[in-house]
Amino acid sequence: MIDKNRIKRWLQWAAWVVVPALLLTVYINKGGDEQEPAEEAERAQVLNSDEVLPATATTTTDGNYESVLFPRGLSNTVVRYKGFTAHFNKQLHIPNCVVYEITAQEARGKRERSGNFERDEKVPGCPNWWDYRDSGYDRGHMAPACDMKWNEQAMNETFFLTNICPQDNALNAGLWNDLELKIREWARRDKSLVVVTGPIVGNSPKTIGQDLDIAVPEAFFKVILAPKTSPMKAIGFICPNRACGGSLKSYAVSVDEVEERTGMNFFNALPDDVENRIEASSNLYQWLNP
Repeated sequence: MIDKNRIKRWLQWAAWVVVPALLLTVYINKGGDEQEPAEEAERAQVLNSDEVLPATATTTTDGNYESVLFPRGLSNTVVRYKGFTAHFNKQLHIPNCVVYEITAQEARGKRERSGNFERDEKVPGCPNWWDYRDSGYDRGHMAPACDMKWNEQAMNETFFLTNICPQDNALNAGLWNDLELKIREWARRDKSLVVVTGPIVGNSPKTIGQDLDIAVPEAFFKVILAPKTSPMKAIGFICPNRACGGSLKSYAVSVDEVEERTGMNFFNALPDDVENRIEASSNLYQWLNP
């Protein structure tokens, strides 16, 4: 015989205990489902930065003059800072290049040089400052801190390791510094310059680093465009990663030559006839004696 009172008590117990437990389980699972896509989206945003602008893509900042095309298959994470854009190679742990405009007003910035080398936590493959310790190489800025004296944040961000390469001190403190001083001088004279700077890395580069294998470049390049002169002009420089004797003239090359060495394509948004004309020239006298 069925005990109706027992069944009734069981149903009451289920209503007060089992059902709330089930609802709590559903709520917890639902909360987990809501959090997981957010975490995935955050991870994808960082990781996809290497895919959104892959080797054949273009990045454009402040007009088209800062556009750069990269060889297919090159690891290229794009990081936009206040004063420059870094194209970072998470496999080599150094930038492919950095790009920025420096105006005449910015080249007259008066802030004292300051900043601390540090890892950019947002960027996969970015080294720590101690990876350069006792390496025998300077932490060489690609976008110089002194080009950012117009703004404290812009200057501080040049010390992120996304902007740094292992650089021979004799080059860093010598001819490379002379070239950086000239660029600020030219920017003040020519109203504005677009500067692209980066390493040239061999097929089997030497590496440094305590936690990472950071590629040591065999040379460095700069390409410079003066978009507001008449006529427009451009020039390139390639400096071996060692002490460089002689004058800047010995290291001046055409933009075409830098493109051939790096596989990159600079100033590609310019009209073809203008791009072809200015990129074929390596006339330093045009810059020294305009």
